Amino acid sequence: MNTEQIKNYLSGFWDREIIPSLSEYIRIPNKSPMFDPQWQANGHMDKAVNHVVDWCKNHSVPGMDVEVHRIANRTPTILIEVPGNAEATVLLYGHLDKQPEFTGWQADLGPWQPVIKDGRLYGRGGADDGYAIYSSVAALLALTDQNLPLPRIVIIIECSEESGSPDLPVYMDALADRVGTPGLVIALDSTAGNYDQLWCTTSLRGMLIGTLKVEVLKEGAHSGAAGGIVSSSFRILRQLLSRLEDDRTGEILPDFLKQQIPPVRLKEAKAAAEVLADDFQSMYPFAGQGTPVTSDATELVLNNTWHASLSVTGMDGVPSIAAGGNVLRPFTAAKLALRLSPTTDVDVAARELTRLLLENPPHGANITFDMDSANPGWHAPINSEHLENSLQQASLNFFGNHAVAMGCGGSIPFMEFLAVKFPEAQFVVTGVLGPLSNAHGPNEFLDIATAKKVTGCISQLIHDWAVNNG
Repeated sequence: MNTEQIKNYLSGFWDREIIPSLSEYIRIPNKSPMFDPQWQANGHMDKAVNHVVDWCKNHSVPGMDVEVHRIANRTPTILIEVPGNAEATVLLYGHLDKQPEFTGWQADLGPWQPVIKDGRLYGRGGADDGYAIYSSVAALLALTDQNLPLPRIVIIIECSEESGSPDLPVYMDALADRVGTPGLVIALDSTAGNYDQLWCTTSLRGMLIGTLKVEVLKEGAHSGAAGGIVSSSFRILRQLLSRLEDDRTGEILPDFLKQQIPPVRLKEAKAAAEVLADDFQSMYPFAGQGTPVTSDATELVLNNTWHASLSVTGMDGVPSIAAGGNVLRPFTAAKLALRLSPTTDVDVAARELTRLLLENPPHGANITFDMDSANPGWHAPINSEHLENSLQQASLNFFGNHAVAMGCGGSIPFMEFLAVKFPEAQFVVTGVLGPLSNAHGPNEFLDIATAKKVTGCISQLIHDWAVNNG
């Protein structure tokens, strides 16, 4: 494999063929079903699927078959097959559905407005995860440009990932004969600690999402008349959250949410912390004099990848400041996103969390907790020697630095499903979501240079797998 030829091929191909099409994809508001219940009637998902399928058919490698599969009341799934000339099967994964718009976009940017600025393509879904299908096909084209051998390739692109991937297992069962048994799974939907090397995700946290509601009155009452007699629903909500989280440190308290960290992952965390030690302060746009929660870089890595953490992502029952009168509000409801350790049993966690929040309600308040989703975490198998060598060489060839392994604080429900379905497979979980790329938030961007390098790394991984498993 001529690495320089791969680099030159991919750089030009991304500029000419991918960026224009990916920009048009960004314009399509194909929000995941959780955020667009009328997705079928609105038609944005079908538009996005048809857009990328047409592109794939116009940029196919020899023997490539592209199909859209549809099951009633399920989001569509794209299946791409390339027969290859080696028996081994490599499965590549990505998704097309998007998070909602969110607020706070810069004046010259917007969620459905593709803008290239300072080498970055801004807009919702470019980095999370529209680029994946383009990158996968481009990696194959770069290899066929040199007439290099390919393993059998299967590319699965789903459209329900941002809703927890409820549809994908159905398609995987329906397409089981077509997918086969991959020896290597490459998922292109993860994070990167920086833009200087290939980052490989070795674990993913699970997640529980639910709405906690505290109701103290049937209707609002004058705060002067009721204050001191009727409990504040917000205060009770704070009490309940304190059962779960230390409000000074953010540490999650219950034992059922704490897991032992495997020694190999602790070693990886320490190595990743050495690379990232000086970057944590600038990794996120802190307000004012804000700082990370600790100066211990290893602890920050572990906090984000192996320890449980809580976010309150939405609230009801609380008017805006301008609309807030002198009223003791009847209820406060908060949407909770609880990240779980990769090895936590999600069913046990869901049951115990519900019990923790509902038992012994303060002042007899009416408390409910409605679980929206419960997604398991994932812990990767240890890399084979061949795969580890391939990862390191790919990172050196295309980034000029060694690859780094680290857990990811987010969740990809599909990975645990795949791990159970293909227990003998090796996994490479990587992506382009580096510092400030802000998936799910405002000003999401794809760093174009990084996307080209990651695509090059995927080419090398596929090539090496064909050579070592042909």
